[in-house]
Amino acid sequence: MNSTHCKKPLASLLMTGVWMLLALQTQAQSSAPIPLIPYPTSLTAAQGAFVITPATAINAAPGFEPSVAALQRLVKQAWGKPLKTTTASSGKQIVLQKDAAITTPEGYRITITEKEVQLAAGEPAGMFRAVQTIRQLLPPTVEKKTARAQTWTLPALTISDAPGYAWRGIHLDVARHFFSISYLEKLIDRMALYKLNKLHLHLTDDQGWRVEIKKYPALTAKGAWRTFDKNDSACMREQKDNPDMAIDPKHIVQRNGKTMYGGFYTQQQLKDLVRYAADRYIDIIPEVDMPGHMMAAIHAFPDLSCTGGSQWGELFSTPICPCKESTFEFAQHVFTEIMDIFPSEYIHLGADEVDRKSWAESALCKELMEKEGLKNTAELQSYFVKRMERFFQSKGRKLIGWDEILEGGISATAYVMYWRSWVPDAPVSAARNGNRVIMSPGNPLYFDYPPDAHSLANIYNWKVVPEKLTAAEAKYIIGAQANLWTERVPSENRADYLYFPRMLALAERVWSRQLDFASFQQRLPAHYNRLEALGVHYRLPDLSGFAGQNVFVDQAILDIKKPIPNLVLRYTTDGSLPVQRSTVLSKPLVIKQPGTIKVAAFTPGGLRGDIYALEYKKENYQQPVATLLSRPGLQCKYFKKYFLNTGGMKSLEPDSQFVTQNIVVPATVNAPSFGLQYNGYIDIPETGIYSFYLLCDDGGTLTIGDKEVVNNDGQHAPLEKSGQIALMKGLHPFALHFIEGGGGFTLQLRYSKGSAPATNIPDSFFKH
Repeated sequence: MNSTHCKKPLASLLMTGVWMLLALQTQAQSSAPIPLIPYPTSLTAAQGAFVITPATAINAAPGFEPSVAALQRLVKQAWGKPLKTTTASSGKQIVLQKDAAITTPEGYRITITEKEVQLAAGEPAGMFRAVQTIRQLLPPTVEKKTARAQTWTLPALTISDAPGYAWRGIHLDVARHFFSISYLEKLIDRMALYKLNKLHLHLTDDQGWRVEIKKYPALTAKGAWRTFDKNDSACMREQKDNPDMAIDPKHIVQRNGKTMYGGFYTQQQLKDLVRYAADRYIDIIPEVDMPGHMMAAIHAFPDLSCTGGSQWGELFSTPICPCKESTFEFAQHVFTEIMDIFPSEYIHLGADEVDRKSWAESALCKELMEKEGLKNTAELQSYFVKRMERFFQSKGRKLIGWDEILEGGISATAYVMYWRSWVPDAPVSAARNGNRVIMSPGNPLYFDYPPDAHSLANIYNWKVVPEKLTAAEAKYIIGAQANLWTERVPSENRADYLYFPRMLALAERVWSRQLDFASFQQRLPAHYNRLEALGVHYRLPDLSGFAGQNVFVDQAILDIKKPIPNLVLRYTTDGSLPVQRSTVLSKPLVIKQPGTIKVAAFTPGGLRGDIYALEYKKENYQQPVATLLSRPGLQCKYFKKYFLNTGGMKSLEPDSQFVTQNIVVPATVNAPSFGLQYNGYIDIPETGIYSFYLLCDDGGTLTIGDKEVVNNDGQHAPLEKSGQIALMKGLHPFALHFIEGGGGFTLQLRYSKGSAPATNIPDSFFKH
């Protein structure tokens, strides 16, 4: 995608501050909120503004040097030189002062008048968060060099603010695909802008070992490089239609006649990164995942496993062996060096997805289990985790593990990172055991799942604290983070696309006390310009006004609703991908012939959004069937079985059947994996073109009459697909088939007629 920025004329640059002030004053005078994300606990707008010029001075109390540096970076970047500093109390100033009455470490207060900008905090972290709020009040031009001085305006207001949760995190898996230090620094800067404070780096896995360990140089000499695997190959296939899926060539090398992909960080690089993050009050939490996900290490040191090597099994890869003292010696040496790099009080052990089959077959493990009184391999895994926790504690650190560490029993001092949506009681059990819990469920916080039109709302409206917890128990839920696993994330552009703007929805969800998604949607467009100024390859808002599969009887009209006004729509009809020179879709397009239209939105800076391939087919209205059916609802067959797709149910007898009034999954359907077949008739109230929108996790298909209207089949994250059908008034055979593979399900069917907005299907439509 083309992410270059167009050059603005001089007059436009000079007027930036004026337009920003007018916009903010207009918002203050109307019901539209000032575009801050996350939104402050309290904001009171006033009349007037403070004007920042090159003559403005910064007056800061001791201890706030990182915050002053952050302000000066913005000014110097945009104007070429910083503001002057002073200790005098005269003239128009930006004042940074300590206020011992603000006791929340990240809390702050801002007061802006025509004469002064006053930032107050009790701790340096709070002052830095205040500076980020000021940064968002400034025009996006502060984010890039403009080569000329100009005035900036800040609206008069008072803000009092503090975070709702202490843990507000983002995770990046650098083991599956490698990311440069420069990208990590950019990610840290963007996290700081939106008041996130934890960066969880997944440094090792089966596919790569990314951190230098001086005692074991073979870990990176061998483990940091690989030939292309099946996920790399899948990315290469997708890059034909999406350049973001291309593997970054700077991480590809030629060695001994082989093409190798990978890389690693030196200890010094990571120490520098830790300081970079600390200056922005972001804590980097390292994860070296063990005992499972250790194939890269075991290939370098085969004796780490019980079998003398590692291979893929039925579940996961062969883990390291917890029944050898040499394994603990290795782990302790590794983590000693990790702790020397990362001063964080938290160290992540991983301990997820462990294939314990080799332990069950090991004579050493059988002997150890008998000696320690361990009943099964789950308790053996717990034995490993508890020993590692004691080692961490001896170094003054706290252990974090994925929620599998609960299975064999854990100490109350371990921190639990909850991710398995299909085990909803895991965070409840952990909190009741006294463990601190970080919420990170796959749905909606696995950002490697492709985003769609529902993603932001799902994140924003997600409940951080499980409903089963009491107020006292809820205090053990310390926050949340989003995870980006990178098997299919081969480039920085792809990572940006998956992080943004979902990261903004998460940032507000875990910071703000008063949540209002409608307000968030109003404030979000202002941030797209800032993200683009920062060079963020973000995902543009979804386009609407069409279905994926479209039909017409005589003709169709493609009338796309632009989510923000400055987008330019471009399209092709020859199968090629839309580019900046493609035809502009400036008015509704009349379609009289079958074919495929590819449409994409472009920002003024050249960033291209998702490409929509819209198929159009000409068909006649489907005739209704003659029947005297009057019973409401649909018949539903229930299969308690794991299916790869809905076709797996075809020849099977159901475990049970029931009648449901709509497309809902009743509480009695509680198998971990299952399939459902909804069958009956849909009563169409009037003749027309109908669109159906099927949102599901995992897979589903919708058939009306003899036509498959929507195919959203297979195992996947929550995803909505749509299709159209021409229907005459009356009853039409209806079938919706749905599968859930495990991990928490989503199922929703909506409809619309003509150009009307999508809505839920009334119960009265369904008969059987």
